[in-house]
Amino acid sequence: MKSFMDEDFLLQTETARQLYHEYAKSMPIFDYHCHISPQEIAENRRFNNLTEIWLHGDHYKWRAMRTNGIDEKFCTGDASDWEKFLKWAETTPYTMRNPLYHWTHLELRNPFGITTLLNADSAGQIWDKCNELLAREDFSCLGIIKKANVKLICTTDDPIDSLDYHSIIKSSEFDVKVIPAWRPDKTMSIEDPVLFNSYVNQIESVSGISITSFDNFIEALDKRHKNFHDNSCRLSDHGLETIFATEYKQTEINTIFNSLRNGKIVSPEDSLKYKSAMLYEFAVMDHSRNWTQQFHIGALRNNNSRMFSSIGADKGFDSIGDLPVATSLSKFLNRLDCDKKLTRTVLYNLNPSDNEVMATMIGNFQGGITPGKIQWGSGWWFLDQKDGMTNQINTLSNLGLLSRFIGMLTDSRSFLSYSRHEYFRRILCNLIGNDVQNGEVPNDIEFLGNMVQDISYNNAKNYFQFDL
Repeated sequence: MKSFMDEDFLLQTETARQLYHEYAKSMPIFDYHCHISPQEIAENRRFNNLTEIWLHGDHYKWRAMRTNGIDEKFCTGDASDWEKFLKWAETTPYTMRNPLYHWTHLELRNPFGITTLLNADSAGQIWDKCNELLAREDFSCLGIIKKANVKLICTTDDPIDSLDYHSIIKSSEFDVKVIPAWRPDKTMSIEDPVLFNSYVNQIESVSGISITSFDNFIEALDKRHKNFHDNSCRLSDHGLETIFATEYKQTEINTIFNSLRNGKIVSPEDSLKYKSAMLYEFAVMDHSRNWTQQFHIGALRNNNSRMFSSIGADKGFDSIGDLPVATSLSKFLNRLDCDKKLTRTVLYNLNPSDNEVMATMIGNFQGGITPGKIQWGSGWWFLDQKDGMTNQINTLSNLGLLSRFIGMLTDSRSFLSYSRHEYFRRILCNLIGNDVQNGEVPNDIEFLGNMVQDISYNNAKNYFQFDL
């Protein structure tokens, strides 16, 4: 019987252990999509306690705590940080077989060096030890990033963001690249014309362009897009329930936009046309500046309207959606390809039933120059766990080229989430090791080791074409 989470955690064969320890483990991290704060990096935030760095903003843990019968005041409410941590410690044993159990103990191990199991009895000891370490300079934001061997971070930024904190980071002596990524989702949130117009007015203000028409709107956004480009951005991201590819005429979009600016609610049909036009325009912008575009598809957000009204979005009340995606995604990519406007593209699905759809769709639009031009991203959100990652890797292997895969990302708001790369690499090495054990791939350690290193870091580094 193996010990819990020893050095060979998840590595079932000698080949898997060799691939991980000799090839994957020491590779740097290329975190090309996350939600950590550039302000906290620029200011090198020091966390007062473990709850601040570990529980604030962590909707994964909040969902588990609620399911365990923990009152909301210990999740997003006004309980003290110690009380919140204690309730999480009480919940942790009940997360057994949920990936949170593994993540929790991986994050305690790295960077804190703690191997004690977290529970109500050990909570005080772990709290004191972590808080003692967090008071040290090498456990500031910058210190933790360096400890994790991170080489690049792409944050998630709205078109109205000033990017001032990115400028501060760039001019500092911090040698990890921190780059903005363009996330223009609010331009497509037209269900409430009042909120939409407020946002358009903000775009008008930061761009210096008067927005009286759809053409003005695109001009203003393109100006902001260029500003992001001038600040080293080379990557966009969209969070969508599905891909929008409804046919439209430009005159229709002009009319729809004018109606929105006049405060009118548009029909569902017109909403689809507008969103389809916006998605196309953004893809054209990305192509014009040689960016990579990302599409996170399939989240059903803010399901609990009572809690959304009370505490807002991103608090753990989202789930997997089941809108169809294949036809619209094909139509969208095909239009861009026919127009010679299809840039490098990464697709992520949240519904596992779309796995084969994504794995086969990317093969339709690959280019002859960029290896893996169209990528199917790693298991995302509810799928960034052992089964989700395993299924994604196996499906990609069966229907595409695993060797060209750009690998893992954190997609996290926490500076402690870099252990997700370790989790992914262990799973990857174990799958390949099992293939060797079963005689399904040659026992060519050098080739397989290089392949593992490529998926862990090199492929992403080469694919995104950042200046490192």
